Amino acid sequence: MDQFAHLLESARPTAIGMTFGFAFMTALELLIPRTKQSAAGRIQGLFFWILWIPATAISFAAFRALWAAIGIPPLIVLPLDFSWAGVLAAAVLAPLAGAFVGDFFFYWFHRGQHAFFWRFHAVHHSIRDMNAVNAFHHPSEGVIQALLYLLPTSLIVADTGPAVPMMTVLIYFQASFIHSPAAIHLGPLRHVLVDNRFHRIHHSLQEEHFDRNFGAFTTFWDRLFGTAWWPAREEWPDTGLAEVDQPRNVREWVTLPWRFGRPEARPVPELPDSPAMVQ
Repeated sequence: MDQFAHLLESARPTAIGMTFGFAFMTALELLIPRTKQSAAGRIQGLFFWILWIPATAISFAAFRALWAAIGIPPLIVLPLDFSWAGVLAAAVLAPLAGAFVGDFFFYWFHRGQHAFFWRFHAVHHSIRDMNAVNAFHHPSEGVIQALLYLLPTSLIVADTGPAVPMMTVLIYFQASFIHSPAAIHLGPLRHVLVDNRFHRIHHSLQEEHFDRNFGAFTTFWDRLFGTAWWPAREEWPDTGLAEVDQPRNVREWVTLPWRFGRPEARPVPELPDSPAMVQ
């Protein structure tokens, strides 16, 4: 019972970040859309998230329980609580620093997905009518994250003190923003922080954009490791995969990795700006 209560408590920042991100960015998408999208797509995406979140929470909880039982402490602890800078400065700097370091591990985790687990990650890339809500992942994502993301981050920990919940909220809000088709961007800050135009390139159908812009929070790691593609002012490519349409029901969502690449799994779906997708 105590473990269940602890799981609920640890999931609260994630729930807050996702809920706030979904609601805020959906409102902006409706008010200032770059491309209009169907309400059905948003409802479908939200339904997949409702199924995905508990499955991922269970995977993460199982990993943490196993790791606690093994008893391996972190090899390196990075002191990023900024307590020396004062309470107000620390409240801003600690979450940003933690997200910056965490994005280093996410960058390499993301590249690992493309290299070794592409069939499963392809579910996320198959989405054509992509928005803040309709940016779901395959159910296996939690297990893969535990192996490629939680494992290394458990060995090298960024100690951000009490800023951990705020950092989690920030990361999940950012995840909603970078998938949003709202007609906004970060202006000069886009050279440091990932915005929706930068991440749109990562999901592009255009071959020259493949395996670009892996970072989710900062552009620094893409620039450092040579995978950055800076979008032109009006560059807003269509998203999805040529090999397979995005899942339209639970069966297609679960089975897409095994259908990926088969000739019968290559329908010609409607593009996001077609009349059927406009609200």
